[in-house]
Amino acid sequence: MNWIFLVVAGLFEVLFAFCLGKAKETSGYQTYYWYFGFLISLLISMGLLIKVTQVLPIGTSYAVWTGIGAVGTILIGVIFFKEPMEFWRIFFLSTLVISVIGLKFVSH
Repeated sequence: MNWIFLVVAGLFEVLFAFCLGKAKETSGYQTYYWYFGFLISLLISMGLLIKVTQVLPIGTSYAVWTGIGAVGTILIGVIFFKEPMEFWRIFFLSTLVISVIGLKFVSH
């Protein structure tokens, strides 16, 4: 169950990065809504990470959390913010995913 919480925490990390990107694109009151979304996503993500680190090793938890956040944020950037997706970006992104999966298998 803690691994599910960790994945959800990573997804909320992606959401708070998305909210920051949308806040940058907006103006007026709309910007504050995106910053509010950022704050709520941040609190949920950190709260779940805190809960998970009480059971799983902190090094593994943090690495998986940041890995999910990094991969998700890159995908969000490509899909929603028209960032480029070149060969080397795909290559290093795939090595990151393989590393996160490997950490799950070697953690007790």
